[in-house]
Amino acid sequence: MKIPTGTKTVTDRLADLSEPVRLRILRVLEREELSVGEVASVVQLPQSTVSRHLKVLSEGGWLVKRAEGTATLYRMVLDDLPVSTRALWMTVREQVTGLGGGVESVELAEDTRRLAGVLAERRTDSQAFFGRVAGQWDDVRNELFGDRFTLRGLLALLPRDWVVADLGCGTGNASELFAPLVKRVIAVDQSVPMLKAAKKRLAEFDNITFLRGELKQLPMDDASADATVSVLVLHHLEDPMGACREMRRVLKPGGVTLVVDMVEHDRESYRHTMGHRWLGFPETMMTGMLRDAGFENVRYAILPPDPSARGPGLFACTAFVGE
Repeated sequence: MKIPTGTKTVTDRLADLSEPVRLRILRVLEREELSVGEVASVVQLPQSTVSRHLKVLSEGGWLVKRAEGTATLYRMVLDDLPVSTRALWMTVREQVTGLGGGVESVELAEDTRRLAGVLAERRTDSQAFFGRVAGQWDDVRNELFGDRFTLRGLLALLPRDWVVADLGCGTGNASELFAPLVKRVIAVDQSVPMLKAAKKRLAEFDNITFLRGELKQLPMDDASADATVSVLVLHHLEDPMGACREMRRVLKPGGVTLVVDMVEHDRESYRHTMGHRWLGFPETMMTGMLRDAGFENVRYAILPPDPSARGPGLFACTAFVGE
């Protein structure tokens, strides 16, 4: 059945598409049927704002909706649109999404990653114990055991005799995970207040050494660590390549480094509001720096997006020192 459009004119339809966020919403709803909350997770806006835009698009004949339990699901069915409306959308879509030969914006790429996260979360919910009812299972487990036991359990795979260097340790969240499981943790940061906060947080551990220093000139001996970890640090550095060389220097033969940071993005305001020197790192740049620093077996993997996260996407990059 065709979607009714009443007496909508071309001008009316263009007005429907005048808000950039509506274009983003239509783009994801052309791909998947989503609830209001799921759309809000993808475009990172309050549900009330998303509901207002969905109302405009529904009244404009762009969307179909249906009820499932207490939820309302929305979808744009391209074949059900009137010919003129369909042609208008396809023309606009080509301009804003890169389908016409251009390059998809970073913002739209982030929408795509968050959509994948929403769908993965939905699949987990629907495939768990007794179908959708088991969507509560994670909540039950978290209530009983907390939300970090899986991560802590997996980290127990680390060799007990390792020395792990937490580079740019901040307040010590990574060091806190490693300390109970390895021989020694070396926590390095250039900020005195950060180190003070980390020492207070990790006072119960006697196997953590706190060092003040910069990643471009680590206060560590050559080949003194089995692993180095830097989480959301490199984008703050003027010379991330220099930091990669230092990671290589302090690692023992057979050692491994882990870098977690942001994928390339276009949020220029981060330079001013948070002191970021780099707007993330594309795969070619990150893997190239590690290889040039002397690492082998470099692997760059995009991390699954968290639908509730408002920041850019993240990657994890691992690399090894030859024996």
